[in-house]
Amino acid sequence: MNVLGHLALLFVVVPILELMLLIEMGQWVGIMPTLALVVATGIGGAALARAEGLRVVFQFQKELAQGKLPGQAMLDGASVLIGGAFLLTPGVLTDFVGFALLFPLTRRWIQRRVKARLEGQIKDGTVRVVTMGAGGLGGFTAGGFGGGFGGAASPTSTPPRGSRSGARTFSYWIRIGAAYWFRRSSVGSIFAGRRC
Repeated sequence: MNVLGHLALLFVVVPILELMLLIEMGQWVGIMPTLALVVATGIGGAALARAEGLRVVFQFQKELAQGKLPGQAMLDGASVLIGGAFLLTPGVLTDFVGFALLFPLTRRWIQRRVKARLEGQIKDGTVRVVTMGAGGLGGFTAGGFGGGFGGAASPTSTPPRGSRSGARTFSYWIRIGAAYWFRRSSVGSIFAGRRC
């Protein structure tokens, strides 16, 4: 499924399903219990997301203090953020996914599945990984590392000849935008030895 298909699923199909489920639930148990459930899951989900988010932040700080790269804590933080957003969205399906992303056991299961799928997409070339090093942004492809942005690329340049596929062109423009922002931001000027 392409990006447009995923967006249609996310912004059209899921809200329609949520609305249908809420209407059915309202007819089955009544309108007030249904509204109470929506409000309760929103408030409870926000409180749970806050508590779980604080736990993830403490884990992140603990791993940094031990000199470790906090990879799992970063994944947990992203999962809690997405789960909290799903819980604030009214609906039954989004609440189910939101709670699944907040509880550590189901969150790890979902993370393993997403990681396996992403690794498969990287291997078959559907997804391209872009890294940042001392020379700027550069991508890793089957042929090796990209050249980075040591001044050769600008926001108005065009993608290289061999990268006209959708994912690669999108990746190219993301890299250009990130390099442009990095050069113009205070972070880029600090690395360049200048102060803002």
